Amino acid sequence: MVVQTLQSGGATERIAQRITGQTAEAIASSLAGMILDGELKPGKQLPTLRSLSKTAKVPLHFLADAWSVLRDRGLIVTRGRGGSFVADPHHPKTPDGGILTAAAPRFPGWQQTDLVSGQADLSLQLDLRDALLAGLDTDNLHDIRRDQVTVPLREALERTWPFPAQEFSTAGGGTEAVLLSIEAAAPPGSVVAIDEPVIPGIADTMRDLGITPIGVACDTEGPIPASLLAALEQHPTAFVYQPSGPFGRNHAVTQRRANELAALLAETETWIIEDDSLGPLAEDDSVSMGALLPDRVLRVRSYCKAYGIDLRTSALGGSAELIKRARAARSHGIAVNSRILQNALAYLIDGEATTLAIQAARRAYSRRRRNLLEALDAEGLTAEASPEGLMVWVEVADETRALLDLAAHGIVLGEGRRAFLEGTTRGYLRIAVTHLPDDSRLIAELAGTIRQAAAGELRAYLN
Repeated sequence: MVVQTLQSGGATERIAQRITGQTAEAIASSLAGMILDGELKPGKQLPTLRSLSKTAKVPLHFLADAWSVLRDRGLIVTRGRGGSFVADPHHPKTPDGGILTAAAPRFPGWQQTDLVSGQADLSLQLDLRDALLAGLDTDNLHDIRRDQVTVPLREALERTWPFPAQEFSTAGGGTEAVLLSIEAAAPPGSVVAIDEPVIPGIADTMRDLGITPIGVACDTEGPIPASLLAALEQHPTAFVYQPSGPFGRNHAVTQRRANELAALLAETETWIIEDDSLGPLAEDDSVSMGALLPDRVLRVRSYCKAYGIDLRTSALGGSAELIKRARAARSHGIAVNSRILQNALAYLIDGEATTLAIQAARRAYSRRRRNLLEALDAEGLTAEASPEGLMVWVEVADETRALLDLAAHGIVLGEGRRAFLEGTTRGYLRIAVTHLPDDSRLIAELAGTIRQAAAGELRAYLN
């Protein structure tokens, strides 16, 4: 490997600008994103810790700990007083061309890798320290009056919401907020239409609430108007859909399609719930029916995948009537989110460092999705994913057999058929991309094993 020395000033400033947070893990995540995205090339020498500490205004010991994390991940190698260098994340070597063994990337194995849930990669999420400190800066801390949405958060939401909302409110995590909205719109005994494929657990919980879910099929532009029209014949109380399609098989909703759907729904009394589960991770979150049907649309935006689940604050914005019902349904109308967490969320929504971290996470998930799709295609498998999807869907002839054979080899994937309420003639393996390794060899290994399972070849190796 040829060593390339960075110009100290420019590199130091560029890296300093990308650092988010003040912890070793947050700093390591920032640099890991630059390395994995190719912004910092293999073989390049990194700035000294002292120069970076001065420029980034980060304590030296935090940087030292971050360098240790990066070495453990095989992303950098240190040559004593010779300095630290960027390693090749896929073929780690020392700057002089030797094999990097002590600091090889630590892959925990497929048994320890979450390929089902689509939950966020914690190493890509923000350090909340500064946000939580900012959240404490409020004049009415501990006031016994309940603030459903604080002034700073309301102002931040108004600047970033895709349509003029009649009212805003908050709830806990994104799934909680969606279910709360469904409860507000649909009393027991109701029918609710929902776009397919359905997020696992949502349909089962709806049934537990006495609500009957019915599926609406999608094509590449989103819910199909003819399918929604058929569902409307059953007089659903609400229609739930995901504009950015993070769980979708191959779609993201276009504004043209949203307009078509709004025209059909305008002739009904059906509530519309927009499940914005990607939140800030979505490249484009502008698609909505809110401007067309302001009295009937409620958008639920989750920030868990972007900022971390412990923030425990999602936002609801839209129909004042439905928000009023949702507040009443939440713990009999007495529950309210902490002002500290609300103001911390407002701080994150407006933060420049937040934007950089979200862009890095978005690129990482996009890269992992693309790498898996390409590897599956190379194995001759039919696989699809939405443009911003957190799931890759692999078509198989015998879904149950493939899932069982893979599980016997330590690879647990999600069921596909259960996500289609109206049934499907195809079998699918559902693979979450968020925790996939960035090593192309491991992805090729996974794709090859999936191909064997799809062809029924893995059984030959079972005792």
